[in-house]
Amino acid sequence: MPESPPLIFSPRRKALQGERARRLQTRPNAASYLLADIAEDVTERLAFLRHMPNRSLIIGDIAGLIEVRGMESHAAFDLESPWPVTGFDLIVAALALDTANDLPGALIHLRGALAPGGLALVTMLGAGSLPILREIMLEADGERPAPRIHPQVDVRSGAHLLQRAGFSDPVTDSRGLDVRYRSLSSLVGDLRAQNLGNALQQRGPALGRNAYTRALSAF
Repeated sequence: MPESPPLIFSPRRKALQGERARRLQTRPNAASYLLADIAEDVTERLAFLRHMPNRSLIIGDIAGLIEVRGMESHAAFDLESPWPVTGFDLIVAALALDTANDLPGALIHLRGALAPGGLALVTMLGAGSLPILREIMLEADGERPAPRIHPQVDVRSGAHLLQRAGFSDPVTDSRGLDVRYRSLSSLVGDLRAQNLGNALQQRGPALGRNAYTRALSAF
């Protein structure tokens, strides 16, 4: 029997955070700059490749900013199991696989849902993202650092994952986005609004008063 992948992310926490993010996105001036950047990137890549899909599936775009030809709407399903819908000329996964416990398996199922000659565009937070927040949390936790930032995939590992999943002509690259904040609470609020909160199964304890004071000082 094959071994089950380790439970890195909590399915329940992921579901609750997704619901919260979708609610927050309905508010005026909700933070969506990262989602907007992904939408712009998708548009540019499709124009460069001259890819004109007849059937498209967009997953992870909680703000509804990605618009492509042939978009279809389907009920939510488990991305880490064989998909109930297939035959897509284009699948865009916008921050949808960052919290997959079985990322290689999820990519295999995504590839299986493509039509022959279909294109997949997968965007994830790359290794090294949120460096300032990582430093702040280490300072706040002191000598006993707790898991607070999700593990992230670098470009080289991403290429290996695509090859392992059986994609033909895989391409991986990175796209930077610098953001400034005046307060730590604004940073955390924007992450939550874009469905990027802590969904780890074994996450660290809530920051106590002293730890939070250290975090504010580090910020």
